[in-house]
This record gives sequence, structure tokens and C-alpha cells, in this order.
Amino acid sequence: MRMTMIGCGHLGATHAASMAEIGHDVVGVDIDPGKIATLNSGRAWFHEPELDEMLARHVASGRLRFTTDFAEAGAFGDMHFVGVATPGMADRDDYDLTQLYAAVSALAPHLNRPCVIVGKSTVSVGTTAAVQELVRELAPAGDQVEVIWNPEFLREGHAVQDTLRPDRIVVGVTSPEAERMIRDAYKPITDAGVPLVVTDPATCELVKGAANAFLTMKISFINAVADLCEVAGGDVAHLADAVGLDPRIGRAFLDAGLGYGGGCLPKDGRAFAARARDLGVDEAVELLGIVDQINASRRDRVVTMASKACGGTLAGKRVGVWGASFKTGTDDIRDSPALDVAARMHAQGALITVYDPMAIDTARAAHPELGYAADPVAAVADANVLLVMTAWPEFRGIHPQTVAEAVAQRVVIDARNALHDGWWAEAGWTVHRIGRR
Repeated sequence: MRMTMIGCGHLGATHAASMAEIGHDVVGVDIDPGKIATLNSGRAWFHEPELDEMLARHVASGRLRFTTDFAEAGAFGDMHFVGVATPGMADRDDYDLTQLYAAVSALAPHLNRPCVIVGKSTVSVGTTAAVQELVRELAPAGDQVEVIWNPEFLREGHAVQDTLRPDRIVVGVTSPEAERMIRDAYKPITDAGVPLVVTDPATCELVKGAANAFLTMKISFINAVADLCEVAGGDVAHLADAVGLDPRIGRAFLDAGLGYGGGCLPKDGRAFAARARDLGVDEAVELLGIVDQINASRRDRVVTMASKACGGTLAGKRVGVWGASFKTGTDDIRDSPALDVAARMHAQGALITVYDPMAIDTARAAHPELGYAADPVAAVADANVLLVMTAWPEFRGIHPQTVAEAVAQRVVIDARNALHDGWWAEAGWTVHRIGRR
């Protein structure tokens, strides 16, 4: 098939390369000439495992190319995927669809024949119908251009795998022809056994929000239980292992600690609640509001733990921070709990030094007020307390005695339960964990 990918960010570049990987001819479109030049050189402008190799392979084969020209894209594609950013709004909890409508408005005037626009951006329910109306007004082909939705479920650090071998593919369509085309597009993937769920656009739009909202509930639930474990003398890690053996519940997303961050879960949970409020479903609003409050409290909790570990004040104390990205496997620092906590401690007078194996450059650009180190031991030089804030595997392999020789006090707050149980205590460290003895 001949298809385009409008928007070449984390989602778009990965999807474009993946569609070329399964045999389609793909043109990626973005308004940023610098990103386009980088992608046409066969590499991404961000870090994602396996993606550079796939980009290089298909740019070289001619199956994949990138452009800033919407007219070229309109003339080329029979199917146009749209995967631009839909960030949270500054003044209220909802998606900012400015980039989405701008992308569709730039593409639609060049659609002179029957084709399908496939939205992949995360949006509120009702967006497909609104985009269809816009296309009907702007596209020369009018009603012969159908808008459908097909949300992504990518995890950063696993985006290539999640595109080529996803848990499921969900599409919201309004005609048999659009369903046929989307089935053809994903046939190599569904032939390998991946389920394809075909539904209406409204249900499809709700699926993405509901999925991410449910994940936030699991994380906040186990963090609430962690507080109960601390008071009762229990161990939340053992509790989560036992509860997670129930197939109705599962172990995934039951890791107590610093809570969730990133560019998706916080935004999607709040936007889902906001749409529920708009529609008058108050119970959902109340539930998701509590989930968000519990998550926010984790950051306050870690700052308080660090202050107590330093004798009641952070002013003038040296704090080593391991981890800057919002999770492992990525250099993404959007709504990073690690950097948020580091910035709060800095505001209280702490002298912060951060180490991260992948996100140092992005962290320094966003938080130049913090100090940074090139290796984990340098980050804890003369530190009064060490905070483990992102669960990089590298940290689990560091010998605590090596770190002990660099610090002023052998105190560690393992906010991600990332370190070997007992290993650090045996080396003379005082180890603090959320919800654990």
C-alpha cells in the first residue's frame, strides 16, 4: 500500500518505519526541516531501541522517505496516518488539538481522490466526527475521504516492538471500505496472531483513554497500599507478588514507589476525567481525581523522606540523584518524577547532582539549575543522601561498597525498589523504601 505518516515524532517516525518494515511504501511528513533531514539520513532525532536500524534499512531501500511537502503526501497516499502531538492544555485538563487540526488542514486541500485518514493521536471522544467535518469542508474529494481512528498503545523504550507485535490493534470505522483498507494495512501483523478489534469511532477513542486511566489506577492503588503496609509493618513488594498471581489482577503496574510520569499517563488520565466531567459522569471524575492526588503525593513523600534523612532540613545538604528520565529505556523527561523531586529539593537549598545513563542532556537543558555528573559514583561525592529515582538496570549492578567510599553518609532512598534487597544494608547503608520494611 502507499501510505503517509503525518507527524514524525516518537509515534510517527516509529510507525512510518514499521509500516515500511512490513512491506508498504511510506512517505513521512513533518513541518520541521531539521527532523526531516535527520530521518532521511536514516536515523531518528530521539532515542528508541531498534528504530535507527529500521530507518536506515528502509530509507536505503527507497521504501521510506520523509518530506515537508503536504502536496507530495496528498498525491502519494491512499491512506494517511496522522500522529501529531496532542499535549495537555495549560489552562485546563484536556487535549490541545491545535497540531492535529493544523496537520489535517494542511493535508486535506491536497486530497483529490478517495482515500482514508487514520488518526493515531490520543484524543477525546468525539474528535473523529469533528475531523471528518473539517475534511469534508477542505478536501476536493469531499465525502470520498473517510476519517477513522486507530490509537497507538506504544511504550517508550519498546515502541518498535509495540508497533510490530502489539497486544492488540483497535480501529473505529464507519464504512466497510475503510475497514477493508485498515485490515489490508495491518495484514502482516494480524496474520501473525495479533487481534484486530473493529468498532465505532467513539468506542475506539474511549479505549485509549480508558486503558491509560486504568493503568494509573493500578499504580496509585499499590502506592496507597504501600502506605498501609508501612503503618501495619507489611512489605508491599511481597504483597504485590501475591496479589499479582491472581490472573484477574496481574502483576504488571503493581510496583510501589515514586509513581507515574511521562507524556502520556498523567495527561491521559486527567483528560479522560475532564471529558467525563463534560458529559456529566461525576463518579468517574471523583475516582480519577483521587488517583491523581495519590500519584502527586508520592513526590512530596520522597522529598520529606530526604529531608528527614538529612536531619530535618535539606538546606546546604548534598544529594546524589540516580535517574532523570521518567522511566528506563528512554531519554524522555516529560513530567519526570525524578527531576520534579530534584527541583523541589533544590528549591529547599539542597545541592543536587544528577546522573542518568541516557537523559543527562535533556535534563540539563530543562533544569540547568541542577548539577550533573558523568558517572553514578561522581554524582554521590560527599552526599548526605542518595536517591534512586529511575530503575535503570545499571544501578542494580553497582556495588554498594564502591559508592560508600564516595559519600558523606551511607543513606539511600530507593524510590523505585531498584536495588538488591539486603545487599546495601549488609554494606552498612541505611536503606529507605516506600512501603517496605
